[in-house]
Amino acid sequence: MAHSSNQTVHVVWFKRDLRVADHAPLWHATQAGPVWPLYIVEPAYWQQPDTSLRHQDFIGECLIDLDRALKKLGGGLAVARGDAVATFESLRQRFGAVVIHAHEETGNDWTFQRDRRVRQWATTQGVAFHEYPQFGVVRGLTNRDRWASQWTTFMKKPRYSVPDRVQCPELPHGVSDPFREAPCFDQTPTPLRQPGGLRAGESVLTGFLTDRGFRYRGGISSPNSAPTAASRLSAHIAYGSLSLRQIVQTTWARQEKAREAGQTRWRQSLAQFEKRLHWHCHFIQKLEQQPRLEYENMHRGFDGMRENDFNEAFFDAWKTGQTGYPLIDACMRSLIETGWLTFRMRAMVTSFASYHLWLHWKETALYLARMFTDYEPGIHYNQIQMQSGTTGINATRIYNPVKQAQDQDPDHHFINQWVPELKQGTYTSPIVDHQLAQRLARERMKAFRHQAGFRDESKAIFQALGSRRRPTRRKKKTTIDKRQASLFD
Repeated sequence: MAHSSNQTVHVVWFKRDLRVADHAPLWHATQAGPVWPLYIVEPAYWQQPDTSLRHQDFIGECLIDLDRALKKLGGGLAVARGDAVATFESLRQRFGAVVIHAHEETGNDWTFQRDRRVRQWATTQGVAFHEYPQFGVVRGLTNRDRWASQWTTFMKKPRYSVPDRVQCPELPHGVSDPFREAPCFDQTPTPLRQPGGLRAGESVLTGFLTDRGFRYRGGISSPNSAPTAASRLSAHIAYGSLSLRQIVQTTWARQEKAREAGQTRWRQSLAQFEKRLHWHCHFIQKLEQQPRLEYENMHRGFDGMRENDFNEAFFDAWKTGQTGYPLIDACMRSLIETGWLTFRMRAMVTSFASYHLWLHWKETALYLARMFTDYEPGIHYNQIQMQSGTTGINATRIYNPVKQAQDQDPDHHFINQWVPELKQGTYTSPIVDHQLAQRLARERMKAFRHQAGFRDESKAIFQALGSRRRPTRRKKKTTIDKRQASLFD
């Protein structure tokens, strides 16, 4: 039955943008008429191999806070379960006329195809579907030469204010156990998981910019200092409980205060943090331009390099922290319990899996996607490929797991916490000789890099996806950037 009102209902489709502040779809919808705030729990999505209970739990806490915030504005959050197209068709029949407002999303291939189906349905039914950029990712971009300036322009724009009122045609029922009929692919519990929600995000941001951020420079590599020195904002950015523009602008304001107060250490730490906020969009832009990076080597010259050598026993040992390398095992066990690792440890465990164990990145990427509470597809797959050596535009970097333990955990505080059997004398032997495995990996990589046409494809990849350095008198502007960018934390 159609709704009795003749007014068009503006559906705000919340996805990875679970907030009310600086929310373009919500703001535009409230200016246009009655609003139906909507989150769709899609059971088919939660059966994808990159989904997990820790994602659902974090999102669930965000949805509770979002519903609370919308109720303060006079509305509330409607939660639907099922296929997105079927949901919108049901709303069209219910309300008579609808317009959809949503942020652009650069998710995994499943959400990419889902959005295509929604657009096709909207076009067929004559339903307006307005999509808005959420951060510095440019849809339809073909040239990266001016991308950095476009990012800065977007971040400098005024934030959308919280609407004064959200007028709903009827009050939604609200949030109650939203995922009860949508079991996820991975059910591993996360007892030490970071909490989600709008209020939690604001608290983390405030704590970082007033206290913890002082230790950011020099403190985010070691697993001992990183849990408090790192921003810990990544999950809130991934699910949009905070807007990236809010974080960038607040960071800029804090940098100015540090400059005025002569706080050199603060300025240095915040400058490093700002670079990583920029890298966030830089990597997502790559997946936006080439969605195939989720499941294909960035450089196709590496096809066939690891596909036929996958060792399930090595994979299981790596996943469960039973490799015989204390820091690797401590990281993997910690990840299972907490849902988080700092950037250097993410790079190290990925490098170890790809080079020392010679595991193809696709399976390790899916496992880590499930384990990372802050899983962001655009960052995740690009960084996995960087640390696995398949981009063709980054230097091969193989982490030495023994040296990393000496450098990052010299007193074994972290290792002893997660690998207690090491002190008890019952620890497992290494499953590979790391020096031999590293040498073999370099030889294999070298053979593929010397194939005919390899360098030409690398240049083409860089032109399409590579970062742009400011040119100097001695370097051409198109020089491939071989600096190792770190995982966003």
